Amino acid sequence: MSDTTIWLVILACGAGTFALRLSFIQAVGHRGMPGWLRRPLRYVPAAVLSALVVPGILLGGESPFEPARVAAGLVAALVAWRTRNTLWVLGSGMVVLWLVSAVLP
Repeated sequence: MSDTTIWLVILACGAGTFALRLSFIQAVGHRGMPGWLRRPLRYVPAAVLSALVVPGILLGGESPFEPARVAAGLVAALVAWRTRNTLWVLGSGMVVLWLVSAVLP
C-alpha cells in the first residue's frame, strides 16, 4: 500500500468515528438523562481505570506475580485513598516500585 492510501484509510476511519459519535450526540443530546441512569454512570471512570490498571499490576511483568508491582500498586491505592492527589499517587507508586525492585532480585 502506498502512503497516500494509508493516510486516506486513517482519515476515513477518523471521519467515521466522528460521525458515529456526533450522530449520538445530535440524536439524544438535547434530552436530559434520567436519574436512574445518571447515578450508576458515576462509577464508570473508576471501573474503567481499575480494568486497565489491575491487570498491568498483576500480569504486567515477566512473571505473573511480581512483588514489586503489587507493593507499588498497594501503596499507590493507599495514597490515592488518603490524599486523592494524582501526583502523590504516581510519585509514591514509582518510588516504591523502584525501591522494592532494587532490594528484591
